[in-house]
Amino acid sequence: MMCRTDVMRLTVRRIVAVTALAGLMLVAGVSAHTARQGAGATAAGGATTAPKAAAAKTASRDANSGSVARGNYLVNAMGCHDCHTPAKMGPNGPEPDMSHALGGHPASLAVPAPPAPSGPWVGSVIGTFTAWSGPWGVSYTANLTPDKATGLGEWTEQQFVDTIRTGRRQGRGREILPPMPWPAFKNLNDADLKAIFAYLRTVKPLENKVPEPVLAEAPAK
Repeated sequence: MMCRTDVMRLTVRRIVAVTALAGLMLVAGVSAHTARQGAGATAAGGATTAPKAAAAKTASRDANSGSVARGNYLVNAMGCHDCHTPAKMGPNGPEPDMSHALGGHPASLAVPAPPAPSGPWVGSVIGTFTAWSGPWGVSYTANLTPDKATGLGEWTEQQFVDTIRTGRRQGRGREILPPMPWPAFKNLNDADLKAIFAYLRTVKPLENKVPEPVLAEAPAK
């Protein structure tokens, strides 16, 4: 058992240690506060403008981060990977090949002519779920990555929004063909569409030139 003298010595050492730590924390806090005041003061009158600027910058960064997070949520909740990420066979059947995430139909995958519709069936799809045929012709899912040459890298936010709103490429080009469900997606608000575009700007760019669609011939009159 410890004698009273030993207990008193241990108690004193603890008090000294706690006091020293508190002193260090106080000094550090005062130094940091002084540094912040010095950085925020202007030469004219000492007005602390720096903290306000820092707060605004932080708010802006958080807002952008929130948009990307929202876009990530929407892209995954709305099934964008189901068509724009090629499928591969896994232990439980077809699954997204995330090494080609949102890259669209693989340029290296040649597609033969689709089979003729039979009976009530009016369309077909290849095993990667990136090429579809139907009364409109043959369509290939687009490269949604920010690659500048083959993806959305040169697109503006407004062009992306206009594409979904109008069902035309960049709002003025060719029609967006099935199975892209733009008639449903056009009901998203601007904030959500911009969030999706913000997220797509953050994914890994993939150089993958998707073939142009093959439009069905107009029926003979």
